[in-house]
Amino acid sequence: MGRGLARTHAAGAPAFGSPPADWAGDGFIGPLPLAHRPSASWGAFYADLRVEPFARRAHTLGSLTDRALDAVLAVCDRLRSGELDDGRPPARLHGDLWSGNVIWTADGAVLVDPAAHGGHPETDLAMLQLFGLPHLDRVLAAYDEAAPLTDGWRERVGLHQLHPLLVHAVLFGPSYGAAAERAALSVP
Repeated sequence: MGRGLARTHAAGAPAFGSPPADWAGDGFIGPLPLAHRPSASWGAFYADLRVEPFARRAHTLGSLTDRALDAVLAVCDRLRSGELDDGRPPARLHGDLWSGNVIWTADGAVLVDPAAHGGHPETDLAMLQLFGLPHLDRVLAAYDEAAPLTDGWRERVGLHQLHPLLVHAVLFGPSYGAAAERAALSVP
């Protein structure tokens, strides 16, 4: 699975935020709309189309405190500034790669229910860690063999988990808002 995911990421995308080929319009993550709008900068894309919209919606619903919203918006400012961009080209992401979207078969892993877009490969890897994937250490090692991970990737896991945590805060409430605040405060 790790090597296959590395190949998917290496297929690339025309831009950060771009939808899959031949797709027009927005997508979905679970039941929620997910905007597609190509961007030259990963940080601007991630802040503008993934993190901030879901943070504001979670805040409006009461699932994100004022303090947590401030912490998330501070990360958005850093993202927009380019401080957290690393120069990598856009990867083709699954986009909703939690353990429930991985089906293990006798032939290996099958990925289902994508929210595919151009993004940062560490986002899929962080999502796999969020809810616990069986054999995660083996998957990450195989990924690293196929596409070596950059230094400090483990310290950036919270950054890449912000969006899915905020999606869950919108859908399932304040406990995920608290987790999103912790993730925002962990961003190096």
